[in-house]
Amino acid sequence: MNKLLAFSILLLTVTGSAPAQQRPQYTQYTLNNYLANPAITGIEDYGDLKLGTRQQWSGLEGAPESYYVTLHMPINKSGSTSYRGSRTGNVPKEASSKQNVYRRVRPHHGLGLMAMSTETGPLKRGSLSASYAYHQPLSRTLRVAAGVQPGLIQYSLDPAQVKLAKNSVDDPAIYDGRVNEIKFDLSLGLWLYSRNFYAGVSGAQLVPSKRKFVEANTPEDNDGALQQHYYLTGGYRMDVSPYLSVIPSVMVKMAQPSPASVDATVKVMYANRLWGAVTYRHQESVAAMAGININHLLDLAYSYDASTSPLEQANAGSHEVVLGFKLRNSRKIICPEWAW
Repeated sequence: MNKLLAFSILLLTVTGSAPAQQRPQYTQYTLNNYLANPAITGIEDYGDLKLGTRQQWSGLEGAPESYYVTLHMPINKSGSTSYRGSRTGNVPKEASSKQNVYRRVRPHHGLGLMAMSTETGPLKRGSLSASYAYHQPLSRTLRVAAGVQPGLIQYSLDPAQVKLAKNSVDDPAIYDGRVNEIKFDLSLGLWLYSRNFYAGVSGAQLVPSKRKFVEANTPEDNDGALQQHYYLTGGYRMDVSPYLSVIPSVMVKMAQPSPASVDATVKVMYANRLWGAVTYRHQESVAAMAGININHLLDLAYSYDASTSPLEQANAGSHEVVLGFKLRNSRKIICPEWAW
């Protein structure tokens, strides 16, 4: 019965007729905004490789389990396009401001790849995409980037994990191939940023993609359409002392007919190496996060979500882990300069 109930909810989600978002959500969005906005592609001076996993609503049978790998890097970007000496070691930019030397900022490009997988009960959602972004300076301190990300989404269902009622043995929602298909995906994004703030807007699953039941000849409201998702993101870095920074940020997610979801986060960072944060997701959860920029190659972060929704009594919270690598980091940057 639990599997049947879970499958029913999932099927409605896939077909776009239930008030739930189709794309997986991540608490540590500030650590990898590339998941929601392709304009981030190539924003840093190094290749940004991240491995992430999220175990949502642990203890609840059939709860979502998500995994992702992202990699993006700059093309034709010179390390001299930013302030030399900033965030390359333990000393924050204020403590080394006298040594900073500004060089002319030039446009550059970025290329990226993303692979994601989410398993929820008998249903699996996998995606593979590539991205391109163009970064244009607006002034000495302000830049804007535009990005595009085409890709493919595959839905698959394991009928062996679905237990149906006796009168639903021939349910076409399972056997017509609807949830064993591939759909085209397209994301677009804009990102305005400087050393101390960012603001972005993006959309995902923008290309209409739907199909009718194989045996249906009437225009029913069961077309398997992908929901269009929209994201608004903003953050500001306040350096309150030479070694301490406070970073409030917010992300608003919209996907009709789902209600809007709002994540508000406050992060505190010490010496560009250690950080902790709290996040509130409206009417859903509160989360605590912590991370460390271990060296110029490796960083690690963990978060725990405590549910505040009606599911609170049925699960033991959500866990998320992100492991990051800075590839070809010739300047030995420890803390990201633009996507902190």
